[in-house]
Amino acid sequence: MQGVPGLSIIVPVLNEAAGIVAALDAVAPLRAGGAEVIVVDGGSADRSAELAGPLADQLLHAPRGRASQMNAGAAAARAGVLLFLHADTRLPEGAEHLVAQAVAAGHVWGRFDVHIEGKSAWLPLVAALMNRRSRLTGIATGDQAMFVSRAAFDSVGGFADIPLMEDIELSRRLLHIGRPACLAARVTTSGRRWEAQGVWRTILRMWWLRLRYALGADPRRLAVEYGYVPRKS
Repeated sequence: MQGVPGLSIIVPVLNEAAGIVAALDAVAPLRAGGAEVIVVDGGSADRSAELAGPLADQLLHAPRGRASQMNAGAAAARAGVLLFLHADTRLPEGAEHLVAQAVAAGHVWGRFDVHIEGKSAWLPLVAALMNRRSRLTGIATGDQAMFVSRAAFDSVGGFADIPLMEDIELSRRLLHIGRPACLAARVTTSGRRWEAQGVWRTILRMWWLRLRYALGADPRRLAVEYGYVPRKS
């Protein structure tokens, strides 16, 4: 296997038909080099699963929610290193080698810096603040394409099955093992989430939700406030 020995790229999707082909085309060179690509659909009402199937090594179905979907992908992955990639995020060139170098240097987990793509002139500042905060705190977000060794992921119990803050919670657990590799190479992610309701309004809302989560608020209640519709049990 070329590139990272045993790299699995896990992509959770929900109603991403408009962009899933481009997303998987972007990781096709890594797949050709030996990386495994796993798409986990959370019950899309569009053609996401149909379009993704031919472009992935595995197409799985799991209960809706990034945590649930990414845990399902991790459970099926055959690799020793797991990389969790949002469907609207693109890896930088040579990402597999950068991950390999980080792992070889002794890091059991890490993330990339992020560039946010969009029309707002504020998005570069938002990205810079995210990257800086992450370096200071060791907390990574899903937009930064988190990667982790299977052993470390399993040792902390994977993602907590919560509808929001699953990336923050995983980071907290992994910090008990070690600091993340903060790779300066940038992933590019869509600014649609920030632009939909206004950049600064979204930022303030997320800061408020994260503060309340840190103070012990129920993430399920926070998710509903964020706009998440609870899945049926």
